Amino acid sequence: MRTDRELFDANRRFYDALWMDLRLVDPERFNTWPLLSALAAQSPRRLEIGPGLRPRLPVSGTCFVDISAPALARLRDRGATTVLASAMSLPFPDAAFDLVCAFDIVEHLEDDDRALAELSRVAVPGRALVLSVPLHPGHWTAFDDLVGHRCRYDPGQLLAKLAEHGLTVERSAAYGMQPRASWLVALGAWWLTHRHEEAMWWCNRVIMPLGLWLEKKLAWAPGMIATERVDEILLVCRKAGTLVGAPA
Repeated sequence: MRTDRELFDANRRFYDALWMDLRLVDPERFNTWPLLSALAAQSPRRLEIGPGLRPRLPVSGTCFVDISAPALARLRDRGATTVLASAMSLPFPDAAFDLVCAFDIVEHLEDDDRALAELSRVAVPGRALVLSVPLHPGHWTAFDDLVGHRCRYDPGQLLAKLAEHGLTVERSAAYGMQPRASWLVALGAWWLTHRHEEAMWWCNRVIMPLGLWLEKKLAWAPGMIATERVDEILLVCRKAGTLVGAPA
């Protein structure tokens, strides 16, 4: 098991190198856009944590936080507001944002409870917090090691953890673009490790466009969906409480 500092440094090195070579993909191209564009239209103050070059919220008018300076520079060139910071120590006051999003983030962090506490803290009570996480510790693959995951979540324990931070799951959907075939995941991990430039060429020109084309419309269900065959889940949570004067 890597130490907390080793995991943080590995994450930063991996994603700095990744974002230096990958193209920025517009949020309108992802299957999350129908949901998030509607939520964003009602949320003038928006925060997305760790978008890299795959932002899901509208770039204009959104504040993006990431540990990768190359990714933030590219987003800033597109007119975004950017902050170099960690999800475990967000440089914002309480209830600063009407909408908070964190896709594939908390599973990378050595203290996910602290990160969830921070996400909940900066969200306006009564408003939405959207996040995605990988499920089932038994589904661990070489891909999890490569991208710097620290854990996968048991669905029941995940619900309890969110509740501890005042977050209730309103609806959820199966999510993610990772191939189901373990051999294909292992092959991709090998190419990223040993043939980085070639892997980036294929990712930009073939894999990402094909993955976006094959993305299915998100199938939403109230609360937590049945997760037996789900590798990753997207959750729309509601922060407990109300704030006088907050946008409806």
